[in-house]
Amino acid sequence: MRNVLVIGGSGFIGSNLIRKLNQKGESVTSFDLHHTDYPVEGVKYMSGDFFDDENLERALDGIDAVYHCLSTVNPGNSNIRFMQGYARDFVQSVHLFDLCIKRGIKVIFLSSGGTIYGIQNEQPIREDAECKPINHYGSVKLCIESVMRTFNTQTHSNMLIARISNPYGPGQDFHKGVGFVDAAVKKTLSHEPIEIWGDGTVIRDYIYIDDVVEMLYALLDYNGEQEVFNVSSNEGISLNQVIECLRKLGYTPKVQYKDSRSVDVPAVVLDNEKIRMVYTGPLTSFQEGLAKYTDYLQHNGWEKSQDQE
Repeated sequence: MRNVLVIGGSGFIGSNLIRKLNQKGESVTSFDLHHTDYPVEGVKYMSGDFFDDENLERALDGIDAVYHCLSTVNPGNSNIRFMQGYARDFVQSVHLFDLCIKRGIKVIFLSSGGTIYGIQNEQPIREDAECKPINHYGSVKLCIESVMRTFNTQTHSNMLIARISNPYGPGQDFHKGVGFVDAAVKKTLSHEPIEIWGDGTVIRDYIYIDDVVEMLYALLDYNGEQEVFNVSSNEGISLNQVIECLRKLGYTPKVQYKDSRSVDVPAVVLDNEKIRMVYTGPLTSFQEGLAKYTDYLQHNGWEKSQDQE
């Protein structure tokens, strides 16, 4: 049993990750500014400010490994709040890495596969492709990655970078600025129109959250020479295909097409060959994942709760 700290444990990926780590028998601590409304039995919850050095150092006491899941900006607001990303997220992440190296703590950083690569001619995108982010969210992630690589070179540490594509599933909230699949499913269930910016041909690499956390857990045992892993499905799905998959499940989504946005990269599909050498379990197809997620929301009364509001 290892003592694993999840920074940002109340978020979408973090909350699913602590549940998986707990199921695998690890001793898990969730560190976030606020407690989750849905605590997992057996998980220790620590409220604290990541940007407070004393809080952070206390959270690291007795820890063997850290998953850094926290970000205060997202792709939608980073071009406005970019200084927050650089001055806070970037600087404190560097401090975290320094503390972990001095204490011999393994680090797995959750980067962004959806924004860090930018526009690429070759798809699927390999980890060695030149990164050309077109928004500050991706740039902040890339800056953090660069510091990690420098630390790895200088100190012979083995901090890992997980570039996650476009996760979806239980716990996501598209109101926070990301999650087209989440928005499409919930708006369909509540009979609201789905907004699509452009003609719907934008392609993304959607991956079910259960697969994401399985891959992240597999990295906990990885001790090889690789630093960067795409965490992805290796499958491109267009926005229009998402709508069509909902129709195949028997739903009747309503769609409103709007002008395209400059922040949207035309296509991002991530090559997952490297992570599949570490995690060899099955992956969820998009149609299967969509069915699982819609069933989950309906089973938990999401549609009914929206009608009551």
